[in-house]
Amino acid sequence: MKLNHGTKFGILRRNFRHGVSLRVGHASKQCGQAMLELALVLPVLLLLTIGLIEFGRVAYYSIEVSDAARAGAQYGAQSLANAEDQGSITQAALNNAQDIAGLAVNLLPRNCTCPGSSSVAGGCPAAGCSYPLVYVTVTTSYTLNTLFQYPGIPTTFNLTGSSTMPVQRQ
Repeated sequence: MKLNHGTKFGILRRNFRHGVSLRVGHASKQCGQAMLELALVLPVLLLLTIGLIEFGRVAYYSIEVSDAARAGAQYGAQSLANAEDQGSITQAALNNAQDIAGLAVNLLPRNCTCPGSSSVAGGCPAAGCSYPLVYVTVTTSYTLNTLFQYPGIPTTFNLTGSSTMPVQRQ
């Protein structure tokens, strides 16, 4: 059966009308499905984003606390006089971490060792050494409060840093 030109346009016109009406209904179903998927996935994405922010804060403050301990130890390691100046060592550590309010700086007593020995004597000068190696140790600590509270995750993190350096002898 051969279709003439008018019949072909009639079939195309009828299919076009049905296709448009079907597509409009199909598009509204797709829009509702996308909104449902967004509603289901959005809380998970927000939780991951907030978790990454918290993880970044903990990493940043941990680095700051460790660097403050290193800065204090570096100041004390410049000379024997600096190793005795506890106030300046503490100030050097605090100056390095100016954006951390409440940083605690602790100085351990100087340690001495005899050259060639791995044991550390409690105080200086080390007994039986004519030329002891002197070490200065600085520890820092900070309690970081989280921005958000999560069930099962602590709301505070105790961050500590420690650095031990040999004192330069002139």
